[in-house]
Amino acid sequence: MSDAYAYVAKGKLKLKCDSELKKKKKHKHKDKKTDLEELQKSYAEQQIAEASSATSSVAYERKLTKAEVASKKQQEKMRNKRIMEKAQTTHKQRVEKFNEHLDTLTEHFDIPKVSWTK
Repeated sequence: MSDAYAYVAKGKLKLKCDSELKKKKKHKHKDKKTDLEELQKSYAEQQIAEASSATSSVAYERKLTKAEVASKKQQEKMRNKRIMEKAQTTHKQRVEKFNEHLDTLTEHFDIPKVSWTK
């Protein structure tokens, strides 16, 4: 029987509302003026770094291969072609074309009646 009592916690229970468990944290108050000055300094340094990196970034610009240049030209050409085709047709013509397309579809795509009374 003494083995059964060996695993029992002894002593009083500590509740969460005990004042001993509540410890107030100390907050450090920072001076707002120093924070503002630090932000201004870091912003100025960042502006200087960006200005100097702008000249150096031009030197490291990536060159496109012949295949990449050709694909970009082809994409531009196809995009211009699509834009010209859309610009030539009016809205009325596009609606008529869409209606013709819907007429060619089978009745499988029609919405069936759901009324139980008829």
